[in-house]
Amino acid sequence: MALSAWQLAASGLFMCFLWISKLQPVPQVDKGFFLALLPVAFFHTVGHVSACVSFSQMAVSFAHIVKAAEPVFSVALSGPLLGVQYPFYVWLSLLPIVAGCAMSAMKEVSFAWSGFNNAMISNLGMVLRNIYSKKSLANYKHIDGINLFGLISIVSLLYCAPAAVIMEGSAWSSAWQAAVTKVGQEKMWQLLGWGGIFYHLYNQTSYMVLNEGVSAVTFSVGNTMKRVAVVVSSVMFFKNPVSIMNWVGSGIAIAGTYLYSLASDKFAAEQKAAKAKKA
Repeated sequence: MALSAWQLAASGLFMCFLWISKLQPVPQVDKGFFLALLPVAFFHTVGHVSACVSFSQMAVSFAHIVKAAEPVFSVALSGPLLGVQYPFYVWLSLLPIVAGCAMSAMKEVSFAWSGFNNAMISNLGMVLRNIYSKKSLANYKHIDGINLFGLISIVSLLYCAPAAVIMEGSAWSSAWQAAVTKVGQEKMWQLLGWGGIFYHLYNQTSYMVLNEGVSAVTFSVGNTMKRVAVVVSSVMFFKNPVSIMNWVGSGIAIAGTYLYSLASDKFAAEQKAAKAKKA
C-alpha cells in the first residue's frame, strides 16, 4: 500500500509541475466537482492498491492476464448501474477472455489465490471507477483527460496515504532497511523515482491519446498490444517460468480483449446511429 501511495503522490507532483510551469492549463474545479470525484477516486484507489498487491503475490505477467478479464465486470455491471443492455455478440466476445484466463491459471507456477483475488478486486475497482466517472462527471466535460487523471490521483492519495500509515506504518522502517540491504539506498531511490514517473506517464499517455481523437478501433489495437508488451517484457525481465499452456491461454485472453473492444465499439456505433435516426 505504501508503494501505491508513493505512485499516486508522484503522479500528483508531476501534475503540479505541469500546472505551475503552465505546460498544462490549471483545471477550474468547484465543490460540486470535488464531491462528484470522491467515489471515482475511491474506486481508483481500490483498483490501484489491489493491483500492486497482486503484483507482489504472483508473477506480474499472470496478474496482467487476470486483469484482462476487466471487460467481464464492465459488461456485467453496466446493466444494473448504467442501464446499458449489451447485445449477444458483446457477451460472446467475453468467452475467450474467461477461457484464456482459466487455461493460463491451470499451469501457472506462481498462482496464488490471494494474488488472483486481488487482481480480480482491481478489475472490479477499475470498472466501478469508469462507471461512476460516467454517472458523476457527465456535467464536467470542460476538464480534459490529462487534468482529470491528475485530479483523480491527488484525491486518491487522500484515501490511500492515511490507510497506508494506519495499516503498514509500523513496518515501514524494517521494510525499508531490508530493501536497502538488498539493492542499496541509491538504487532503491532510483527504482521509486522511475516507478512513480512511469506510472504517471503510462496513464497520462492513455488520456492524451483519447483526447487526440484517435479512433476507437485504433485505441483498442494499441491497448491490446500494450498488454502483450507488458506480459512479454515482464516474462523476460523477471524470468519466471511460462508453460505452453500459459502462452496459449494468455494469447486467447488477450485476443478476447481485442474482440470485446471491437464488439463494444460496434454496439456504440449502432446506438449512435439509432439516436441519429430518431432525431
